[in-house]
Amino acid sequence: MRKRMLQMLAVMAVFVSAIGVVKFLQIRAAMAQGASFRPPPEAVTTSAARAELWPREIHAIGTVAAVHGVTVSADLPGVVETIAFDSGRRVGEGDVLVRLDTSQERAQLAAAEAQRDLSRLDLDRYRRLLEKGVVAQAEFDRIAAEAKTTEARVGEIRATIERKTIRAPFAGVLGIREVDLGQYLDGGAPVVPLQSMDPVYVNFAVPQEELGQLRVGAEVHVVADSDTVATAAGKITAINSVVDEATRNVQVQAVFRNPGGRLRPGMFVELGAALGKPGSVLALPASAVSYAPYGNSVFVVSDLRGPDGKPYRGVQQRFVKLGSARGDQVAVVSGIKAGEVVVTSGVFKLRNGAAVYINNSIRPGNSPAPKPEDS
Repeated sequence: MRKRMLQMLAVMAVFVSAIGVVKFLQIRAAMAQGASFRPPPEAVTTSAARAELWPREIHAIGTVAAVHGVTVSADLPGVVETIAFDSGRRVGEGDVLVRLDTSQERAQLAAAEAQRDLSRLDLDRYRRLLEKGVVAQAEFDRIAAEAKTTEARVGEIRATIERKTIRAPFAGVLGIREVDLGQYLDGGAPVVPLQSMDPVYVNFAVPQEELGQLRVGAEVHVVADSDTVATAAGKITAINSVVDEATRNVQVQAVFRNPGGRLRPGMFVELGAALGKPGSVLALPASAVSYAPYGNSVFVVSDLRGPDGKPYRGVQQRFVKLGSARGDQVAVVSGIKAGEVVVTSGVFKLRNGAAVYINNSIRPGNSPAPKPEDS
């Protein structure tokens, strides 16, 4: 019995060992097959990096401001007697906008003019008496002073009447009126906004490191991004002498002609400022760039070798430094060389060393001035 059990144990040990050897060989073969496995190539489009001359410029967001812009207000208190304008209309310098009631001032003017006329008569009478030596010089001087006082009073009342006629201080476009007929206005109460629409200022900020490349008189342009705002060109008129301590930016002001009035005060516009002569850059479609917080990169197509030593067409990831964008394109300052083939679509599914299949039958846009059909 003891001998039989030993034989059974020996047989079981041999059987288990055989199964272990078989499984070991199977696992090793699977690992070898996995190590040599290469995923199927990803279909991508490509484009060769080419050198182009691009204008060196800085882009910023600017705010449109009127060269002359005020809210016309009442100079003196009074009741609105006449409204001589319509909201949104263009007016010229000196055009009457509102007249306040001046009935009381006109009555005061009539009394002052009567007193003035009497003072003039008294002055003429005392002048003749002075020549005859009937009155003293001091008495004549008092009458002359009274005549001047009455003359000044007349001028003062006339000025008050004139100040109650509110006029446009300059030519421009009116906003929406803020007064009604018969309304009592306090001194300084708003009447209507008035903006000079041509020319206009555009104020924007640039980083302090770009300040040395800007100059007064340099050309700037507003980038048209809709049918409302047409592309316009202007010139830098002023650069602030102070750098903002919080942002380290410098405020810059440019002036633009605006004959059509499409640029309105308060609008935000995208602005491009020239920074000297055009420079050579490598232009790529913007879709070729993989944007990431740790750095932007592109995938360059080249001939690679797998672990088994066999050659294949694959990609290498390159980190790049980007410049400005123009249309569908973006400028690459460093990271690749001219002539290298770069993946332009499908970059999100690639990794360093991945195999690719190039299919350029349909490519993404690569125009510096695209014109979409729905624009």
